[in-house]
Amino acid sequence: MPTLCDWLRIPSIGVDPAHHPDVRRSADWLATQLKQDGWPEVEVWDEGPALPAVFACWPAEDPDAPTVLVYGHHDVQPVDPVGKWEHPPFEPRVVGEEIRGRGASDDKGQVAMHLLAVKAHLAATKQSAPSVTLKLFVEGEEESGSPHFRKTLEDRGERLECDLVVFTDTALHERDAPTVNTGQRGVLGAEIVFEGGTEDVHSGRAGGAIPNPATALAKLIAALHDDDGRIQLPHFYDDVREPSAKEREDYGSLPFDERDWLKRNGGGAQKTHGEPGYTTYERLWVRPTAEVNGISGGYTGPGFKTIIPASATAKISFRLVPDQHPDRTTAQLRRFVEDHTPDGITATVTIRGEGVPPYAISPDDPANATVKKAVEMAFDQPVRFARAGGSGPAAVLQQKLGVPLVYLGATLPDDRVHAPNERVVVPLLLKGAEAAAHLWRMLAEAEIAKRVP
Repeated sequence: MPTLCDWLRIPSIGVDPAHHPDVRRSADWLATQLKQDGWPEVEVWDEGPALPAVFACWPAEDPDAPTVLVYGHHDVQPVDPVGKWEHPPFEPRVVGEEIRGRGASDDKGQVAMHLLAVKAHLAATKQSAPSVTLKLFVEGEEESGSPHFRKTLEDRGERLECDLVVFTDTALHERDAPTVNTGQRGVLGAEIVFEGGTEDVHSGRAGGAIPNPATALAKLIAALHDDDGRIQLPHFYDDVREPSAKEREDYGSLPFDERDWLKRNGGGAQKTHGEPGYTTYERLWVRPTAEVNGISGGYTGPGFKTIIPASATAKISFRLVPDQHPDRTTAQLRRFVEDHTPDGITATVTIRGEGVPPYAISPDDPANATVKKAVEMAFDQPVRFARAGGSGPAAVLQQKLGVPLVYLGATLPDDRVHAPNERVVVPLLLKGAEAAAHLWRMLAEAEIAKRVP
């Protein structure tokens, strides 16, 4: 895919203001490619405050055909630590069946997959337009948490109207065990600061006589989970939706080898761990989490500095599942911090953005069943349902547009996204393109069948 390699050379790191001009170049590149492919309506949305996004529309010949919106993103993660890359991250290489470079899997490769799918669909059907009206929305801020996503949907809602959303920033379970994703967890980030004074003090002069913010914060962190790993925020589990028996059956039938999973996903961890009564996949996909992302306070340099620090900080993130909501979790966290703040300590809780709600669609949804059939045709083997442990703006899209949202992606969990040496497996992208080409035809046929008396 030499064209994809051209796109990957653009360092569209949306979280870094120094690369915002590159995000614009990336959007322009995609817009030019879409026009070359024959898309009749192509726009770059760059009026701010959101980073540039690309919108395109290719109307079906049948005015009654359903309208499908494909979502993706063209911004990419930073490349640190750059020294661990086997080659410069924005000089993509083709190595065997893989394309390696930042954005190859997340998410430029999957957007390119859908562009290829339209070409394949037109060639196979011998049509001059897709069987469904296709819309493409490729944002430039997903890696930043899509901070202006809601405003974009409000301002551009009429252009994005559709009957179905296909969310393409998603992965297969394994190369030899293809899956259709049915949901993603939400996420909420928070920072907790404990302050005991205005400056560090000598521990010999004040130790034992004043509160230590670092000690107090450590106690709060220790109280976040019980001995079984369950989160201790008040009423935290009240809204958690349990997966269906069919979903748990599908998850249990997927291949799992603990040692292999840890090698590929565990970052050097020696064993799996988590909430009792649930498998590793269930802990990843359908159970909420509270993770300490970092703790700081006092002196951490070489040698010793005998002080009582003036303050200590913890950064925490929650992964949420249906039917939890970031606002409710925020209130629960504030109550928990209040209950665990000792006298003499001032606590400040800062929430990062609005949080991302979780999303899940029933495996029995008709659109989901059609996606599953399309993937089975492309991969020529049975396909099961799974979910994703990560997060994205799926729930916001679904809620704002008011239509079902399904997932179709063809990357792998071990594509090293957000890490050095990101890659994508080209044969899987080609199968994903084939599945999408089938999907457009199948959705149109289903609509025609409904109209036949």
